[in-house]
Amino acid sequence: MELLVWNIFEIRSDADTLHGVKLRGRIRKFSVEHHIMCLVENALDEENVVRFALISSDDLEPITRYVKTLIPSAKISQVLESVQNPVLSKLKVNILSRYS
Repeated sequence: MELLVWNIFEIRSDADTLHGVKLRGRIRKFSVEHHIMCLVENALDEENVVRFALISSDDLEPITRYVKTLIPSAKISQVLESVQNPVLSKLKVNILSRYS
């Protein structure tokens, strides 16, 4: 069986709070309603950062547009590419060479 491959993105904002505003749940609901495979978590290794992952072949644009309607100041950037079984809360966990 071949594992799914995910791209990981970060949402940041200098002007708005991203934690405690139901952002993760809203993105999840949007994804379910639009049949988008999406994982979403608050970052534990950085302040005021939310991370989400999309299957590498999926289009980022619908999520980006939706997030911007909720948080106009949001900046979205890709932080990792082609990750199998991603951990979103702490990016360094995704570095397989760290483990023996």
